[in-house]
Amino acid sequence: MEAAGLDLGRVGFVGAGRMAEAIAQGLIRAGKVEAKQVMASAPTDRNLCHFRALGCQTTHSNKEVLQNCSLVIFATKPQVLPAVLTEVAPVVTTEHILVSVAAGVSLSTLEELLPPNTRVLRVSPNLPCIVQEGAMVMARGHHAGNDEAKLLQNLLEACGQCLEVPESYVDIHTGLSGSGVAFVCMFSEALAEGAIKMGMPSSLAHRIAAQTLLGTAKMLQQEGQHPAQLRTDVLTPAGTTIYGLHALEQGGLRAATMSAVEAATQRAKELSRK
Repeated sequence: MEAAGLDLGRVGFVGAGRMAEAIAQGLIRAGKVEAKQVMASAPTDRNLCHFRALGCQTTHSNKEVLQNCSLVIFATKPQVLPAVLTEVAPVVTTEHILVSVAAGVSLSTLEELLPPNTRVLRVSPNLPCIVQEGAMVMARGHHAGNDEAKLLQNLLEACGQCLEVPESYVDIHTGLSGSGVAFVCMFSEALAEGAIKMGMPSSLAHRIAAQTLLGTAKMLQQEGQHPAQLRTDVLTPAGTTIYGLHALEQGGLRAATMSAVEAATQRAKELSRK
């Protein structure tokens, strides 16, 4: 495959956890790359078996991935990544495009640990990449140009939405969208439990709550409306919705949600400084 003037060649994954598997699945299902052109490495077979089930090649050698793939996605735990980069640095060449999805590891850290002029990009994904509905942002290092950014963006759009942003937004994205998945799940759970309290069976309540979130999200995306406008469209004078919204305001939902994003973002920034 060629994109943005670059020949993609083979795609490698160093680290084979859920996020790496989700991205690989998205690329293969969208026809961005053939399964046989994907290689993944991990210390044990525990996660590599999922890549083998997709038809990908696997290895226990991180260096082997670099020696066989031009674009390599590092999906290790953040605390492990510096040691992994130091290990593979001797086999990194000017042909490589290296991508990190590790939270809290800055572009400057990546570039310091790799040979001079290495083309490096940083991606912040979220868990819905598993169902090809991810919300991702990406930032480029000093030596990654437009071609590399467009290539990566084209690939990752197989897993959802991918937008290029300044690196300063990456930690905010972690608070908004990475951690935000858990915040939305908590709201969905609470929404369903309200219905359960009023007498609806649990399985039905959770199914309807999830569909309500999905339908609302689609309306926000497809119609391009501000959430406040869509919320207003649901309201009728002295109706059920305004009574419910009043209860949410009394409970501090808006302030609590803003504080949750702020707290998660601050924690991401703390991790970036370590």
